[in-house]
Amino acid sequence: MAHGEFLRQHSEDPELASHVMHDYRNADLDAPTRAMLDYAFKLTVTPSDTNHEDFARLEEAGLTHQQILSVVLITCTFNFMTRLADGLGVEPAEGRQEWVESWLSGPAREQEWLLQPKT
Repeated sequence: MAHGEFLRQHSEDPELASHVMHDYRNADLDAPTRAMLDYAFKLTVTPSDTNHEDFARLEEAGLTHQQILSVVLITCTFNFMTRLADGLGVEPAEGRQEWVESWLSGPAREQEWLLQPKT
C-alpha cells in the first residue's frame, strides 16, 4: 500500500495508481506493462508454476532479456522483504495501518471501478 500511495501522490493519474494498488488488471496499461505485472503476480503467488512460456510472453510483449531479469530481481526483492518483515513480526509505522484502513473504508469506496465485479 505504501508504494501505491507514493504512486498516487507523485503521478498525474491517481486513478491508475489506485488500480495498481488494488487490481492492476482493471487499469488501462500497455502490453509490456501488463505482461510484466502478470508475470510478477504469478511469480509472487505461484512461483513454482512459472515456466518458459511466461518468459516467452515477456519477450513477445517487447521486453529485453535485461528487462526480464530486472522484473524477476525486483519481484523477488519485494517478496523477500515482505516475508522478512512478516517473519520477524515487523509492524507498519505508527499511523500507517490506520491511514490505509481509513482510505479503504472512505475515499476508496468513492472509486466506482473498485465496486465493479471482477471479470
